Amino acid sequence: MVMSLQEEHAPSTNASSACSMPRHSLPKANDTVPHLESLTLISSVGCGISMFFMAIALFMHFLLRKAKSNQATKILMSMFVALCLLNVFFLSNKSVANTGDNAACVFIALVLHYSMLASFTWFFIQALHMYLWLIRQNVTITNYMRKITVLGWVCPAPIVVVIVSVGGYEAVTLNTTSGKITRMCWITNSYIHYMNIGYYALVFVFTTGIFIMMVTKVVQARNIKAVDGKRKTFRKQLMMVLSLFLLFGLTWSVAVFSYGPMLIPSYYIFTVLNSLQGFFLFLYYYHIHNDVAGCFSDDPESTDSSTTITQSSINAVENIYN
Repeated sequence: MVMSLQEEHAPSTNASSACSMPRHSLPKANDTVPHLESLTLISSVGCGISMFFMAIALFMHFLLRKAKSNQATKILMSMFVALCLLNVFFLSNKSVANTGDNAACVFIALVLHYSMLASFTWFFIQALHMYLWLIRQNVTITNYMRKITVLGWVCPAPIVVVIVSVGGYEAVTLNTTSGKITRMCWITNSYIHYMNIGYYALVFVFTTGIFIMMVTKVVQARNIKAVDGKRKTFRKQLMMVLSLFLLFGLTWSVAVFSYGPMLIPSYYIFTVLNSLQGFFLFLYYYHIHNDVAGCFSDDPESTDSSTTITQSSINAVENIYN
């Protein structure tokens, strides 16, 4: 989304000058942001599409397939909830900012920031779950789902509490190239942006490491063992890699590596991929459940009190896209 993208490159974009404005309720509209209108339109359409399909997935899970849910499904649903909240608060941000109500603006910026950090945390948890299931063997974890649920929803809370206590959330006013004024509720302190970048950087380093491990296992599985009498097709392996790329939130890294002549194109790539991320994850959810009759095959043995991970790593890779 646009605000998150502006945040990733606060020192290097015109939009970032809003981050260093004087700290008052509505800064003066003296900053012109190129491509803001088109990027906002893409974000709004993409987020709307993603919200619609994620709502369908949540409906399918909680009302139609609740009895068939397992740990992998629950983690994916938590990610859907976090992303759905992120989309809702992003789409309502402009309307709240236009009211001029400072308290409402602070609140919408806070919950938007919290949902973004929660989404990052669930990307981390998704990679952690894959790591425990695929790389580590014979691991027993008591109250596994309870612990990762607390991690996913509680970990971002202290950060937003600290930021709101120092008055880091305010309204920002920006000019578009057409002369229109756009208001948004977000973080106004450029130093706080580095905290967000650092938070995602930690997630990115971990998820990228797991992603590389997973791809390596895929290659090993292809070279060592045949599946159903034949080797996996390139299409299935490509689909698996793309699915992991989405599940681990690696699409957000596009903004981190955008510099020079690729800066503006990367904005559009970032906006399209992340605004439609919920839709892409819905396709993954539908494909996985359609293939294995409503149950993920990447789930360790579990009871109410403990989870034991004992599956062979090569067999586990093969079961992702059976």
